[in-house]
Amino acid sequence: MALKHILNFFSPKDKTFFPLFDQATHKLTKLSEFLHEATNATKEDREVYFNKIDELEEHIEQISHTMNLELSRNFITPFDREDIHALMTTIEDVSSNLQEASNRIRMYHVEKISKSIRKITEINLEACQLITESVKELKEMKDFKNVFECVKKINKLDRKSDSVFEKAISDIFENEPEVKNIIKYKEVLASLDKATDKCKSVARVLEAVAVKHS
Repeated sequence: MALKHILNFFSPKDKTFFPLFDQATHKLTKLSEFLHEATNATKEDREVYFNKIDELEEHIEQISHTMNLELSRNFITPFDREDIHALMTTIEDVSSNLQEASNRIRMYHVEKISKSIRKITEINLEACQLITESVKELKEMKDFKNVFECVKKINKLDRKSDSVFEKAISDIFENEPEVKNIIKYKEVLASLDKATDKCKSVARVLEAVAVKHS
């Protein structure tokens, strides 16, 4: 048995950081789910979803703050402190960008939700589900095969989002006569695509942790 596996076996089970990551990732998945549902709802029904998204984003921000406090208090951590900080920060970044997209739909009074907006919210939902799954797999710090598989899938989703985003922007400039609508759609799409980029950033941290402990 490798020395690091022996050390892992005798190390005390983490009761602080992974529970916080579990909370954060489950709230992130729920947030992305609400955003996807909002883009499929009528304009009148969207406000309920937007309020829930705001609440979840705030909760994730509070979890991030708690994580930083625990890092300052705890000498023993389940993996490198800088990686814990990076993982929580990138998860919070995804949340912030999804909330920003939600806020822009609300603030710009976007009447008609385009297929491309719905598609990227669906991509983000899938990526957030994979993040939640990866963090759950990371908890045991043993077999990282599924973590690597999730990372590959998230990277693929990021490329898919870029493709949808680029085509959507091209279509808007070619077919949308109203300048204000061009601005509205471009801003919403940009926030959504940036959220997928941040999912890729989360995947990079997960991959780095898995490589270090494999």
